[in-house]
Amino acid sequence: MSIKSKFRRFFELEDEVLEEEVEVESENRNVDERQASSEKNVVSLQSVQQMTKVILIEPRDYAEVQDIADHLKNRKAVVINTHRVSKEQARRIVDFLSGTVYAIGGDIQKVGTGIFLCTPDNIDVTGTISEVFHQSSNDWD
Repeated sequence: MSIKSKFRRFFELEDEVLEEEVEVESENRNVDERQASSEKNVVSLQSVQQMTKVILIEPRDYAEVQDIADHLKNRKAVVINTHRVSKEQARRIVDFLSGTVYAIGGDIQKVGTGIFLCTPDNIDVTGTISEVFHQSSNDWD
């Protein structure tokens, strides 16, 4: 053994050098693991676009409201035209869908006279439609 190695050993300088090398190696492993995990979390935009659909429905009876609610539960936006049902049934349909939309954290908006847009929480709707509607027999208050 040389005098340098005896001197380092006496003052324990060699142990510190080894510890630093070990720490650098463990940091490199952590970086590699982070990169590998971030590559696994990549989501294709095509798959997101295919999942988003808008369903257009003109119910003829209140019994169809459960089918509309099922579309909302499956995270699809629904446009409902209530012109083919009576005013009472239209109100019942909108009331039921309002509860459904509330339960799933979505939103319901009036798009026109007797036309509503129901969206689940994964779809954002921006913009407004003016409140100027022509007076009709199926007018909403």
